[in-house]
Amino acid sequence: MPRDSFVHLHLHTEYSLLDGSIRMKELMKKAAEFKMPAVAMTDHGNLFGAIEFYQEAQRAGVKPIIGCEAYVARGSHKDRPGSRRDSAYHFTLLAENETGYRNLVKLVTAAHLDGFHYAPRIDKEMLAERSAGLIGLSGCLAGEINSAIQANNIEKAKQSAAEYRDILGAENFFIELHDHGMEEQRKCNSALPQIARDLGIGLVAANDVHFLRRSDHQAHDVMLCIGTGKMVQDETRMRYVPELYFGIFRRRLRTRSKLANAVISILNLDAPSIRSIPFRLAKRAKVICASFVITVCGNATVNGQQMTLS
Repeated sequence: MPRDSFVHLHLHTEYSLLDGSIRMKELMKKAAEFKMPAVAMTDHGNLFGAIEFYQEAQRAGVKPIIGCEAYVARGSHKDRPGSRRDSAYHFTLLAENETGYRNLVKLVTAAHLDGFHYAPRIDKEMLAERSAGLIGLSGCLAGEINSAIQANNIEKAKQSAAEYRDILGAENFFIELHDHGMEEQRKCNSALPQIARDLGIGLVAANDVHFLRRSDHQAHDVMLCIGTGKMVQDETRMRYVPELYFGIFRRRLRTRSKLANAVISILNLDAPSIRSIPFRLAKRAKVICASFVITVCGNATVNGQQMTLS
């Protein structure tokens, strides 16, 4: 497998309800077609798809990396702010091993039972208590670090990044870079590499995948309207750019020279090194044994075998 094989570490399946549209069998077929060695599942605030994701990945010969795009409360997960925007930031969590998976299950469960307010939320104190075996990525534009950069508060962004580094460990926290041609992303990407260098943490390229093919964008857009209760012709509604699809990112990175050159110049890396970071992270993640499904549902069938919670 080439060292620059790209691995998607931020991806939403159909279990990101009315937000992601990717079905597991189609996802694994496409990953195998692209000769991707692994793929992650990071649905919004839940692990509903973990069993199906694991089973289909095993059938396709692709390493499954189980994760979640968590909602992290701005203060305590028990606080109840007055708006969704003020309730939480987005943060990408990946299970590196079985310990990490079990901690992720506990975090997601507590988020639903104790922290639900607009969305299932955890907080940094909870994350610190359950950080073992987890890898964290700083997230999308709705993440805490990117939100501070968009508010022109670089010091706050750096402080937030340092907090996550201290919670997870410098080797387990990475600054996440997206580039879909959006002005907000260009602003964040101009500051993120320097923050990473100052704090001694790594960078990882991701694509925040929500649909499988670029041609699926229109159908996905209609689904978003159903989820948000809006009409397609409403110009003020939420919408996604067509770039949030499951592609071979190493080809696209070469066309995004501004982002690549910024990272190269600040961190003194070459382009193959940048492309290989998601691949190297994927190699760190261990395939969690089939018994992990017991933790999820008590009784389940895995590869034809009945698994029972003892």
